[in-house]
Amino acid sequence: MSLGWKLFISYVIVVIVGAAVLVVSTASLGPVTFSQHLQSMSAMMGSSMMMDPSTQLQADLDANFRQALNETLLFAALAATVAAGIVSVYISRRIVKPIQETVRASERIADGHYQERLTVYSADELGELTQSFNRMAAALAEIETMRQQLIADISHELKTPLAGIQAYMEGLQDGVMQPGPETYQQVQMEAARLQRLVRDLQELSRAESEQFVLNPTTSDASDLIRAAANWLRPQFQDGDIELHINLPVRPIIVLADPDRIRQVLLNLLGNALQYTPSGGKVTVTLQQKDRQALFSVQDPGIGLADEDLKRIFQRFYRVDKSRARASGGSGIGLTISQAIIRAHNGSLWAESDGPGQGSTFFFSLPIAT
Repeated sequence: MSLGWKLFISYVIVVIVGAAVLVVSTASLGPVTFSQHLQSMSAMMGSSMMMDPSTQLQADLDANFRQALNETLLFAALAATVAAGIVSVYISRRIVKPIQETVRASERIADGHYQERLTVYSADELGELTQSFNRMAAALAEIETMRQQLIADISHELKTPLAGIQAYMEGLQDGVMQPGPETYQQVQMEAARLQRLVRDLQELSRAESEQFVLNPTTSDASDLIRAAANWLRPQFQDGDIELHINLPVRPIIVLADPDRIRQVLLNLLGNALQYTPSGGKVTVTLQQKDRQALFSVQDPGIGLADEDLKRIFQRFYRVDKSRARASGGSGIGLTISQAIIRAHNGSLWAESDGPGQGSTFFFSLPIAT
């Protein structure tokens, strides 16, 4: 049985029950009340005939009253049933129509039509259901787009080094290139790119499935920043970029995996290094807010638009579309970093005043108790 028929029958049942209660209660109380009123009237008029309940007039009045009352109640019940039927059909259609459209749209989405959307007819619970469905459909469409982009990105990442290795091998086989240390080094570099990509994809898979293996220890957050900064300081010096570290006087102790947090800091510092022009300055700051250690990496680089801020942590998303992946990494470092920080019960986010205004990446870690 469809939902519309169930709603219709429920309305009819309610009307029938209400009418039955009305008939029974009126039939039981009506004559008694009517007799009391007649006795009261006879007392006021001083009529002995009206005072006697056994008189023929009293009996006729009671019988006619009962008949008129029953006829009136029957007509009222029929009218109420018809009115309820009309109203129930209207209300049922208003309720069932959005649900039927939702069912058909969900079937189309299940068939791969992710652009399907529903019309919002009202601002009630059904309207909220429709809006939630549209948000879900939009999220599924975005996920499908990301999936397709992921396949294309991985294909591109694999194709480039494989094509390089194939070209060198064909050159060696045809005698166009002579075997030597330089040729072998180029082949090794392309193979290393493949290994980095595979390693990053494995890391991404563990990150998105929350299968990180953490080895948390109590560490001074300042020491974690110094270790990452010292590792990249030569590259900052080669690029003529100042690396400024602003650390608190008192130690801030966190319970974290030092290697994983160092991985996050290296990723953030590496991104700041890539997008900061020569002569610029990158600032790393550590401070305590409430029971959180707050890290920040600020750069004066290309900045982030609002759309970039929403998508910067998606896998393979790149703000500078013109930057070659060979120099810009695989584009999943921030995705992995966010998963690492979440595994530590912290948060990672970015802020920027807009394109060309630089950006600041923040992440927080709970302080060890």
